[in-house]
Amino acid sequence: MTLKIYGIKNCDTMKKTFNFLEEKGIGYEFIDYKKQAPDAGLLVRFASKVGFEALVNKKGTTYRKLTDEEKSLLEKESDALALLGSKSSMIKRPIVEFPNGDLILGFEPEAILKKI
Repeated sequence: MTLKIYGIKNCDTMKKTFNFLEEKGIGYEFIDYKKQAPDAGLLVRFASKVGFEALVNKKGTTYRKLTDEEKSLLEKESDALALLGSKSSMIKRPIVEFPNGDLILGFEPEAILKKI
């Protein structure tokens, strides 16, 4: 089973995820938002599974630097996904995608093992 892992390479949570997967011998393909920005289709697909609100990392620096006007865009799905597409650092990470299309947001080792 090969997972797809979406995120940003230098993020500490991503590093924990990579280490965990490698220690468990779990194969994965990494999609780095900095090298391959998420397109609208991908974000819509993710949002259809977990809700667009769940995709927003409200604990990160990128979110905290948003203006009030930009934060108001996060109330409507189409605007929120457009903003996430342009500010991919604001997407919760990692997003772990299983071959069947199921997603796990964030580093959840037990949940990953349970789904494998």
